[in-house]
Amino acid sequence: MRSFLVALTGLMLFATGAAQAKVAITVDKDSQQMTVAVDGVERYRWPVSSGLPSYETPNGSFRAFRMELDHYSKEFDDAPMPHSIFFTKIGHAIHGTDSVNRLGSPASHGCVRLSRDNASKLYALVKEQGVLNTTVTLTGSSQVALARHPRPRTNAVARRAPAPQYEQQTEASVGDPVMIAPQAGVAPQVRADDGYIYPADGSSSEARYPAPRDRRLYGAQAHPQPQPQQQYYRGYPPAPQGYYYQQPQPQPYYQPRGLFTYQD
Repeated sequence: MRSFLVALTGLMLFATGAAQAKVAITVDKDSQQMTVAVDGVERYRWPVSSGLPSYETPNGSFRAFRMELDHYSKEFDDAPMPHSIFFTKIGHAIHGTDSVNRLGSPASHGCVRLSRDNASKLYALVKEQGVLNTTVTLTGSSQVALARHPRPRTNAVARRAPAPQYEQQTEASVGDPVMIAPQAGVAPQVRADDGYIYPADGSSSEARYPAPRDRRLYGAQAHPQPQPQQQYYRGYPPAPQGYYYQQPQPQPYYQPRGLFTYQD
């Protein structure tokens, strides 16, 4: 009798296990789409993010074997992987992500990403039907997906704020000289020659800048008067007024008596 009850209990457990439906998860990496079918009937279709070309998610058919509600990646800086369903022994899983703007194009380090809401639905379905009754099939290539929908590149360039005198320029005026007018309503201030120079706009009256000997007020720079060039005679300066240099007289030649002639 006891053996009969044990056999009946095993049969009931077997029948209960056989009643669980088969969950087939198919990932097309070319289109970055996931299809979830229960006993051959499609139930969900969601956008995903598979691995980048340098972290290609492997193709093939796998059986899911482990589930974790709150998993954190030990390989990539404890990145959150909520509602993880693992299908390879080296750590590939289906899980939720906050990078929903990247869904529809490859973006991961090898896992298959879903939005948190869709990952929660899939996790509940697999838990209900049994993780060992779930298969994951992957086809396609992330390179094909990127070729079909290339990711936009944004190059941020830091620019310095324009100076006030350039703010009113337009593209048509680029390259034209910029006229910086003096401050309106301020007339140049005329001062007596006291040996100092001052700003021409009258912004300061403090005598801080002694003027050079040959210069006067700022803005009215005086230049030294050119002096006539002096004429030098044989290296000597010109003679004072009323005087003159005597022209040198030729030296006489002496011819003493004898066989030789000397010249001074």
